[in-house]
Amino acid sequence: MEDTRHIKISDFDYDLPDGRIAKFPLARRDSSKLLLYRHGEVSEDVFSSLPRYIGEGALMLFNNTKVIQARLHFRKATGALIEVFCLEPCVPADYLLNFQAKGSCQWLCMVGNLKKWKDGPLTRLVEADGRTMRLTATNLGTVGTSQLVRFDWDGDATFSEVLEAVGELPIPPYLNREAEESDKRTYQTVYSKVEGSVAAPTAGLHFTDDVLQALAAKGVECEELTLHVGAGTFRPVKSDDIGGHVMHTETIAVSKSTIERLLAHGAAAVAVGTTSVRTVESLYYIGAQLEHGDASDDAPIHVGQWEPYAGAPQISPEKALRNILDHLERHGLDVLHASTGIMIAPGYTYHYVKGMVTNFHQPKSTLLLLVSAFVGGDWRRIYDYALSHDFRFLSYGDSSLLLP
Repeated sequence: MEDTRHIKISDFDYDLPDGRIAKFPLARRDSSKLLLYRHGEVSEDVFSSLPRYIGEGALMLFNNTKVIQARLHFRKATGALIEVFCLEPCVPADYLLNFQAKGSCQWLCMVGNLKKWKDGPLTRLVEADGRTMRLTATNLGTVGTSQLVRFDWDGDATFSEVLEAVGELPIPPYLNREAEESDKRTYQTVYSKVEGSVAAPTAGLHFTDDVLQALAAKGVECEELTLHVGAGTFRPVKSDDIGGHVMHTETIAVSKSTIERLLAHGAAAVAVGTTSVRTVESLYYIGAQLEHGDASDDAPIHVGQWEPYAGAPQISPEKALRNILDHLERHGLDVLHASTGIMIAPGYTYHYVKGMVTNFHQPKSTLLLLVSAFVGGDWRRIYDYALSHDFRFLSYGDSSLLLP
């Protein structure tokens, strides 16, 4: 673990001109470029050709999270604009229950212009549920690095409907522009279902119904899991070495049937996006906790940041999955709910991910560390190729298929 903790983030820097950051998506999702990294060879194609490079009968894993319109703006009588950015639900803590809540709920939030919010609740009018209602935000105090905010509103609208009516989509800050109406469609995957993310799982933005149908025609099995992406995904590593960086915790949900399919495929899958990677790789450590009695039946299951490097006794990837299935069976559950703060960096051993579809990530980011660990440190050759062959970078940019 010490070797991993001492990795210098400066070794994962590269020059990314602003002009190479895609500010908007292409008109057709699957017309983006696709970099191919296969057995050390780098080439390129178009994303619509992806199915020809996925093995017949392979298993692909997709993150079906849906981005919520998490940014709320309130204007004080003085004219000061306060932005309240909903990060994760607190009361109730369950995402689904929170979105279905009527009248009141509490969220951990980031607050822009917090110094101006000193004197009582903020209020604005909302047009939702066919009527005008009053939405009030009350700051209940600091929790960690966030603010605990209680939202109250009248009428029968759910909080999901309130956000839909007045919230703005939180597009990435590095786009340096305001969200547009078109982003509500283009910044969601075509298979998004489960509300909860404040950032899209962007590798999935390239998939169209045509690509998914072509995969199915080839006998590729497509399974879904859920990781709700937090705002911490954009947080840069500010410490000199990665040991000083604290990973954000994200909630995950994986169905029993998906775990069974993964086991049936020899515990091997192609993961679409780093969020799917973090979810499925976390399963190994959950299975290991169950093996060694580290997971209590009563306590929430969590994978810690440095757990992969703690030198715990090894079990096979298959055994870890069977442990989870046994756990779900004992408790009569169809879905595993847990949280993860896993750090995947050089020195990490991948257990389930044999192929990865992913976009091109920011310099000095934890996502670049994850990619480097997957390609045996060969990330710079991949990125040099992308930079010299006019690939577009970051959320709305082009994609890659990594098959080391």
